[in-house]
Amino acid sequence: MGTNQHLIRSICAIRDEGGIKLADGEIIMPDPILVGRNPLKLRDLCQAHGITRSSTDLDACLDDPYNTIYFDAQTTGRRADAVKKAIAKGKHVYCEKPTAVSSEQAYDLYKTAVDAGVKNGVVQDKLWLPGLVKLRTLIDSGFFGEILSVRGEFGYWVFDGKGPVVPQRPSWNYRKEDDGGIISDMLCHWQYVIQNLFGDIDSLTCTGATHVKERVDEQGKTYKCTADDSAYATFELKNGIMVHFNSSWTVRVRRDDLLTIQVDGTKGSAVAGLRDCAAQHESQTPRPTWNPDVDSGIKYSDGWSRVPDYQTFDNAFKVQWELFLRHVVKDEPWNHSLLEGAKGVQLTELGIQSWEKRAWVDVPKLQE
Repeated sequence: MGTNQHLIRSICAIRDEGGIKLADGEIIMPDPILVGRNPLKLRDLCQAHGITRSSTDLDACLDDPYNTIYFDAQTTGRRADAVKKAIAKGKHVYCEKPTAVSSEQAYDLYKTAVDAGVKNGVVQDKLWLPGLVKLRTLIDSGFFGEILSVRGEFGYWVFDGKGPVVPQRPSWNYRKEDDGGIISDMLCHWQYVIQNLFGDIDSLTCTGATHVKERVDEQGKTYKCTADDSAYATFELKNGIMVHFNSSWTVRVRRDDLLTIQVDGTKGSAVAGLRDCAAQHESQTPRPTWNPDVDSGIKYSDGWSRVPDYQTFDNAFKVQWELFLRHVVKDEPWNHSLLEGAKGVQLTELGIQSWEKRAWVDVPKLQE
């Protein structure tokens, strides 16, 4: 993700386009320095993508006043210490989620950044996916009437490595001791999607599972899976909307996309995927009757209309990068601070608590 979405499709793409052009004629041009542990990998990345600067010394990079923003896409366990170090050096900080391994640590990062007076943010890329942008437009237009419920399905089959097909996710995802698990990975996404599209979460119940018990790692060794690979969560919002999300790396896809979100309201419904969205108005809704003994004469998919591509959609990560850079340089509005990151980590913790207690849990409000 750090290479593909953030470097190639965001920073390099912005540079290739000649930077971010502002209304006053000013141009924001990012000049990245890649920091990592392997100098050969860094060299190859730089050569492949026209980057002139790299380093294996994070402290030296943070001491250099030329570098004004620190971006972190490390594994979660390494993130908090590095971000706090950058804040102490007066750098603006932007990082992947989860922002920390605990909500206490994530909230402390937010407070530390605020106290230091640095601009800060967390990646919340799914808000700019074309399918969700179209869904947002339907919501804002009042298409649904009163929204009643939301159902999300996310996931796909991740191969276990025992056969000829190479696993498409890293092995640490399935080891709890390495901060793996789909609850930690995905509930922080659902937190900001739900909050920004449908409303604040009041309470939740969540059950996790480790369906596949063994997998094969990158070295060809079989290991025991200690982290959850599936999660089944229900959220009750403060406005009364019920939201359910299934998240799994052990399902085979028979739906339109790897992520689909169905919204049902009194006046209409819609199903959004990553890039597409289909809607059905009340006037197009069929009137089925229950009779399992005969074939239904209704072709249910015929009553849905595709929401048009009314704009050109850019890469979701790149869109948020541009917003953050504009926020840093021109102090333009920004709604994705490390507080929002802490809310995501909080929700993952509460999801795990609910699973352990087999009970509903309330979601306390984090103070600004």
